[in-house]
Amino acid sequence: MAAGMALAGLVALTTTTNKEVHAATTANDPEVVTVNFVPNYGIAVWNHANTLSHTTGQYLKHATSWKVIDSAYDAQGNKWYDLGKDQWVMAKYVRAGLNSVDPNTAFDYVAPQTQAPANTSNYSSQTTTANTSSATTTSTSSYTSNVSGSEAAAKAWIAGRESGGSYTARNGQYVGKYQLSASYLNGDYSAANQERVADNYVKSRYGSWTAAQSFWQANGWY
Repeated sequence: MAAGMALAGLVALTTTTNKEVHAATTANDPEVVTVNFVPNYGIAVWNHANTLSHTTGQYLKHATSWKVIDSAYDAQGNKWYDLGKDQWVMAKYVRAGLNSVDPNTAFDYVAPQTQAPANTSNYSSQTTTANTSSATTTSTSSYTSNVSGSEAAAKAWIAGRESGGSYTARNGQYVGKYQLSASYLNGDYSAANQERVADNYVKSRYGSWTAAQSFWQANGWY
């Protein structure tokens, strides 16, 4: 049966709860979602569907399943799910369906990198392609990232947690090494563009990769 957890208003599900699940209140939302993250890590629960809200201090473990009550989009176009009593998680970190995630393996991830990139890296996308739902996109641009030292280490750390360092990782609308929204990449999923957009995104939002890493460590996303 559905078991009430210590998380107020949230209902964890097991394989025996299929008949007790009710549809979400928003059309086309899944009835149940399963946390799709990294084994031994959890995703933060928020008190509202936007990045200016606050975490509740609660975390949902990878591969656990939860009933969906409602959904909403924030100003940046990110989708969120309400799991009950205004306790929200970002849709990018869950998969639709009951027990839809292997508890030992995160979908679309490979083993995380443990070594930071060189201080200055030139990313050429001439041989890099990324599959989209409609076509394979190839770019011939290049980009030189000037992050170094602790900034390069923080950047590599985030890439490891977000995608295992894979430029071809996909999780819904989130693409690539830094799990950027497809809209940010504007159709160019090359390594060079992913690096360029990630650097620009972090600079404009956090000021530095080390600050972005600190935010990620506190919130489970960036």
